[in-house]
Parts: sequence; structure tokens; C-alpha cells
Amino acid sequence: MVVTADAVVIGAGVMGSSIALELARSGLRVAVVDKGPGPGQGSTSASSAIMRFNYSTYPGVAIAWESLHCWQGWRDHLEADAGSDLASYTRTGVVMLDVPVVPRDRAVSLFRSVGVPYEEWDAETLQQRVPAIDPGRFWPPKPIQDEAFWAEAPSTLGAVFTPDGGFIDDPLLATVNLADAAARAGVQFQFKRAVTRVRQTGGHVTGVETDDGQSVEAPLVVNAAGPWSSRLNALAGVGSDFTMTLRPMRQEVHQVVAPSGYAGDDGLGPVVADLDLGIYVRPAPGGFLLVGGTEPACDRLDWVDDPDGVDPNRTVALFETQVTRAARRFPQLRVPPQPTGIAGVYDVTSDWAPVYDRTELDGYYVAIGTSGNQFKNAPVVGKLMATLITAVQAGHDHDDIPVQFRGEHTGHTIDLGAFSRKRQINADSSGTVMG
Repeated sequence: MVVTADAVVIGAGVMGSSIALELARSGLRVAVVDKGPGPGQGSTSASSAIMRFNYSTYPGVAIAWESLHCWQGWRDHLEADAGSDLASYTRTGVVMLDVPVVPRDRAVSLFRSVGVPYEEWDAETLQQRVPAIDPGRFWPPKPIQDEAFWAEAPSTLGAVFTPDGGFIDDPLLATVNLADAAARAGVQFQFKRAVTRVRQTGGHVTGVETDDGQSVEAPLVVNAAGPWSSRLNALAGVGSDFTMTLRPMRQEVHQVVAPSGYAGDDGLGPVVADLDLGIYVRPAPGGFLLVGGTEPACDRLDWVDDPDGVDPNRTVALFETQVTRAARRFPQLRVPPQPTGIAGVYDVTSDWAPVYDRTELDGYYVAIGTSGNQFKNAPVVGKLMATLITAVQAGHDHDDIPVQFRGEHTGHTIDLGAFSRKRQINADSSGTVMG
């Protein structure tokens, strides 16, 4: 069976669904191919879906700020009917604790440039605003087996608070929302089909073949395959000019009962980014807390070769490590005897920033390296990829003169060269999921 289209997007996660929607809105006939049974069934569904603006570059902050406006007007963004079941954005604020790798001066300078509201807190204010928290400075992060982990904090720390941060309540539903909007725009989804070949002729992509013998003929292919993106690039024979390495990494997020003094009158406390101890926490409905890691240097990172072979079950060792760190920050938090939570796989680049770009194979584009910190940006990534693809297909030399993307809501101009496959490693990156 042969299907013809103007573009094929590989991956029906939050990124692939958003890109497919915007390409269809630009007038293209789009097909989406995914090995899973439905939209968002891969790494997307394991996302903590945090809405934050703490990035080490202007483009990173500007895209997140633009994305907030999309989530705030989610129904309009999707052009969905009034009765549709939609994901929603919950505003809790984000507390970014002071650490050397994320200097406060740099953060607030970027916030001022982009227009992100913020507050600077000292240790006293931090404890007043989040009564459950211990404001001790424990830097650098340490294994919980290290006696130094339990030592008294030699000093205290403050924080930068962004009141407009929060989280998207249901990442899977949000992805289904995007896929439904894409389907209304004419996108055809093909599930339970794995790409086995990227077809090309004379240096130009011509489509893909799947494991059931089907061919999708198209002059444009977009790799939005998440943790499987490296495997797909290998099939396409691209990557020789990448300055970024790309590798899947297993990670876990755990759920525990929120400690006393954490939640406000609405039952939800703020997101807390705690690189000082090597974790982040995010409120969850029902009085719970999600606890994830920020890949501190003292921990062994769980790189994987085959995303399909990853154990989906949480582990006792990682659960105890991350939740015990959270209990160090929130002394009233109890560490349960049995682990609860989920495991997923990140798609990670050298500096934890994504690659949104063309490749050396004409017509073959990538939206990769997004796992862990780009979920929030998906609505804008669809738009910027459509802008980039339209420009390059019209003959624009993006490698020499990067395409400029203008945010519809904020009016900010974002240099897409910041997400180039050929960029220099960002020396200001925290080297963690925080970017």
C-alpha cells in the first residue's frame, strides 16, 4: 500500500502532533506515523508537564513565555468546540532555589528582557512563602549514603519566584487534544506502524516505509520520534554535521503525599526547582507531590541503548534517593516504604537543549532532544517548525542566515539558530533537565 502526502511526521507525541497541526494549517497534506497505539503513548505520557521559564538563554526563556499564552488560551489555540474535554494549565508559581550553576543575576536579566514577572526572595521570605521548606544551603548535591548529606547546612539560600509558572494537568490529554485538532485540519494518523526505512533519491528525502510494508511518499519528513530519534537519524543517514550528541536516558518521577505546610489555600503548593539537592517537586491534585531528579553530578545517569528495552517499573534505589532528598528540603515529608511513581525515557542532547533544524538530507527535518524540559513549549514548537520548514523549502539558507520566528502572543523575535544542529555547546547550560 502506498500513501502520498506533502509531509510525513514520525512520532505522535506532543511535539509530533503539534508540528503536524501547524503544517496542516499551512496548507500541507500531512501524515503522521507512530509505532504506538495512539497519540502521546511514548515518552510524552511520562512528562511532569511543568510550565517554567528558567532557561539559560534568551530564546529558551522567550519560547517558554510565548508557550504560556498558548496554554492560557488552549481552546482557542486548538480551535476546539466549547464542549471539548481539554487539558488545562494550573498556575502555582515556580520557586527556583539559588545555586551556583544557575546564577540569579543571569536569570533575572533574562526575565527582564523577555518580560517574565518575577520576585527575588531571601531565605526569610522563602520560608515565609513556603512554610514547609528548609532554606538550608546543602550545595553540592550528595548521595544520600554520604554522611555529609546529613550534615547541618552551613548557610541558607534564597530563590527567584515566577508567579506565572505551574503545570499542565494531563500531558496525555493535552497530546490527544493536539492530535484531534490536527485530524480536524486533515492530518492522517497511522498508529502501530514503525518506520523501517527513510527513502531518498539524489540527496533528497522521498518518504518512509513501515514494518507492515506500507510506503508513505512525501518530499518532507520530520523526525519527532523522541527517544527513538537517534535510531531514525541513523536510518536516514544523517548526523555527520551535528555538533550535538543525542542519547536516550531513563528517568523516574515519584509520587508521595505532600508534606504539611506545603500547600496553600487552594490545596496546591508551588513547583520547586532544587538543584541544590538535585531534585524538583511539583504539586499534584489530591494532596500529592511529584518528585523528579535534576541529574546531579554525584549520581550515575541511566543511559540506554534501546528505548524499547527500558524497564517501566520504578526502582527502590532511585525512589529512596529522590524522595529522601525531597524530605531533606521538606522535613515533614514522609518517605513511604514502597516506591510509587513512573519511569520514562528522555531524549537528551549534549547541553540539554533541543535541536529544531533541517539536516544535510534535503527535506528531512528534526525536532529532537526535547525530553525532560520541552513539553511546555510544544504549541510554539509546532509553529516554529512550520516557519522553519516553509522558509528552507523556499530556498532560505538557514545554516548561514538563521530563520527568525516571531511569537504571535508576545511579539518576541526568536533566532532559531539557537536550536541549530551545528550550534556551539551552551556553556551556560546547567547540564541538567533544567537546561
